[in-house]
Amino acid sequence: MSAYETKAWLQYYDEWTPHSLDYDNTTLLDVYDNNLAINAEKSATWFFGRTQTYAELDRQVRRAAAGLRAFGVRPGDKVAIILPNCPQHIAAFYAVLKLGATVVEHNPLYTYHELKGPFADHGARVAISWDKTAPMLEKLRDSTSLETVISVNMIEAMPRVKQLALRLPIKSVRESREALSAPAPNSVPWEALIGSAIGGEGTNLVSDPLVTKESIALILYTSGTTGAPKGAQLSHGNLFANCLQGKNWVPGLGDQDERMLAALPMFHAYGLTMVATLSVYIGGEMVLLPAPKIPLIMDVMKKHTPTWLPGVPTLYEKIVEAAEKDNVDISGVRNSFCGAATLPVAIVEKWEEATGGLLVEGYGLTETSPIIVGNPMNENRRPGYVGIPFPDTEVRIANPDDLNETCPDGTEGEVLVRGPQVFSGYLNQPEATEESFHGDWYCTGDVGVMEEDGFIRLVARIKEVIITGGFNVYPAEVEEAMREHPDILDLAVVGLPREDGSEEVVACVTLGEGAALDPEGLKTFARERLTRYKVPRTFYHFEELARDQLGKIRRREVQEELIRITNR
Repeated sequence: MSAYETKAWLQYYDEWTPHSLDYDNTTLLDVYDNNLAINAEKSATWFFGRTQTYAELDRQVRRAAAGLRAFGVRPGDKVAIILPNCPQHIAAFYAVLKLGATVVEHNPLYTYHELKGPFADHGARVAISWDKTAPMLEKLRDSTSLETVISVNMIEAMPRVKQLALRLPIKSVRESREALSAPAPNSVPWEALIGSAIGGEGTNLVSDPLVTKESIALILYTSGTTGAPKGAQLSHGNLFANCLQGKNWVPGLGDQDERMLAALPMFHAYGLTMVATLSVYIGGEMVLLPAPKIPLIMDVMKKHTPTWLPGVPTLYEKIVEAAEKDNVDISGVRNSFCGAATLPVAIVEKWEEATGGLLVEGYGLTETSPIIVGNPMNENRRPGYVGIPFPDTEVRIANPDDLNETCPDGTEGEVLVRGPQVFSGYLNQPEATEESFHGDWYCTGDVGVMEEDGFIRLVARIKEVIITGGFNVYPAEVEEAMREHPDILDLAVVGLPREDGSEEVVACVTLGEGAALDPEGLKTFARERLTRYKVPRTFYHFEELARDQLGKIRRREVQEELIRITNR
């Protein structure tokens, strides 16, 4: 029998992680109300040194909900949030949920061109947005259902001293102020929304009693590997399930005061679940940063070291480098969970030595709220593997040519998953939803291997597999081997189309300072580590490789740029 059939991974569960959990009919509103009853006087947010308790946050949530209701927001409506990480973002998120409405998160750096399709799809009439997005939102008002824009000035959530400092008539200060805020004509200021004139105090406002675990709490747009962005609908039950699973995965999480660093953006499933919902579930403090910039992170490390730090490999690497360079003590980060890209062992070792805490790798997707697999938070973790399935989560490796067939242990196939955190489908796209499922299994589009003991290793995206000479080449395998070269800072291995319809393996590399591109030397290096057909035929030098908002390289975009410059 296969590891999937025997659930071989259960042997690695820690004593604190049950094989199955009780999700009941819990919603995020239940989580919010329960936390408020228990932790009203605990610190909820920390933003550049200014804190607010959960009771103070709730006053903003109630006033914002009352204001939104006055603007016509009703149960089931969509409300767009287009904000960096800031206290107003947290208040807006829970205010929308409290009304029984659905949050639609968007990247505040996106352009009109990138947002017009999603806005036409979800039809939100109200948007709560960063004031710097005002000009772009004016265009959306002309072409979509958007009517009301509520503008947020992040500076108003900062400590009074910092607000005053940002008013100084100094060029560098002015530039900092302009980077944080801008005039937003034709909008309703956030302070007006939560004032008494529009909706009142909201003191008698209660969480919508008709919300169930099946109610859609959040929509996140994802492009997957091809096509226009699709709105993944995540229910209250999906998001709560991932919180409960995460709490039971990490030893002692929430048993003592937790400071949860929100450096990853909350318009991404990873950043939102790992901080905005998990913190409220365990009564942790959300340490909010508007951007994952190292100077901002290091300032937090010096003044208010987090205990929980979700991130991506490059983030951990840069924090350690900055700490070593400036002699900053970063001990005290008890637990760190890494996703979005392969986590090199060297980074784990440096991080754990510097912090005294644990750093483990996991895996998930927007459509899965997002985590489905994680390494055990103990000595059983396995470098190079994304880990084992979370409680109540089934993962199997299927033959891409016949998804009914489970691949033998140790062989490559498509990763399929089912569990309480898996979404129900895409907004307004029944065909795309049907295509993404095989029965009740969600098809991730990732190629992976499950070993006989249940540990899972990712190989590639299905659409990124390079077929050359009849052989399959998985970019991640080649990249891992080439990263050992001292001249290579980073790389993306992609397929370059040939006239005969096949592809050749090529590597797009960024080089270290002073290094020169040496294709023959790199090929020799590759031949020592890879079967000949996997060795890149050509190496191309790139100053920068296309990345997403979490820093993960977008191979498809790199490939498109390469095709453009080579005229293939």
